Amino acid sequence: MPSNDISPGHRKRLREKFITSGLAGFHDYEIVELLLSLGTPRKDCKQQAKEAIRRFKTLRGVLEAPPEELQQIHGIGPHSAFGIKLVQEVAREFLKAKIIDKTIYKSSQEVFDYLYHSMRDLKKEVFKVIYLNSQNQIIDTADLFEGTVNGGVISPREVMEGAIKHNAVSLIFVHNHPSGNPEPSKHDKEVTRELVYAGSIMRIRVLDHIVIGNNRYFSFASEKLVEEYELDFLNLKVKGTAEGKRRLYRAKLSPPKLY
Repeated sequence: MPSNDISPGHRKRLREKFITSGLAGFHDYEIVELLLSLGTPRKDCKQQAKEAIRRFKTLRGVLEAPPEELQQIHGIGPHSAFGIKLVQEVAREFLKAKIIDKTIYKSSQEVFDYLYHSMRDLKKEVFKVIYLNSQNQIIDTADLFEGTVNGGVISPREVMEGAIKHNAVSLIFVHNHPSGNPEPSKHDKEVTRELVYAGSIMRIRVLDHIVIGNNRYFSFASEKLVEEYELDFLNLKVKGTAEGKRRLYRAKLSPPKLY
């Protein structure tokens, strides 16, 4: 009869591969296999890992599965289920602490690292806002809506009301593209421009809008688009002020009408 004991060489190779290059090149089931091995160090976990991926679809699905559902898979006991949940929560807290302790404006990569785990496998677009104080530290994050990003769905007024409620000095917007391609659409650019304009009026600065794709992202700030929209608003403001002065000047020069 085949033994359920795993070859020491197989597990050693997985661990050495992880130590050498992290999770790069690992299949999702191999990552789950490594996690399961923490709770069952002397048993082969490959089949349980593959079954977990099959049942919960993705690595994220396995990590977020309730422990009681994980244990429905033959061979996954309470120790292994506990280990998976512990690793997930520790990773989440680590990334959260890392991003909160640092200045955000120049750290779009850290925003991506923090949110990618929770957003990469979403089937719908989710639009988030990160509220920041004057030191660029996170006050709070919130999901504003689900669905396709367009001007008809996102209300700049509601966004700014939320910023005022949180006493935010600046904002970062994040949303995902389920297609995996983070390249911004025309609607993405239009919405970002409107939000930058609204923020300029309210003196609340938009630091960035990050679009998350499949293991990559697009940053409006890095591509200088936020700066471009700020300059566009300033030019419109200057143009409007100049036009207003010209109208006032013409009104002063025009003779009064006699009736």
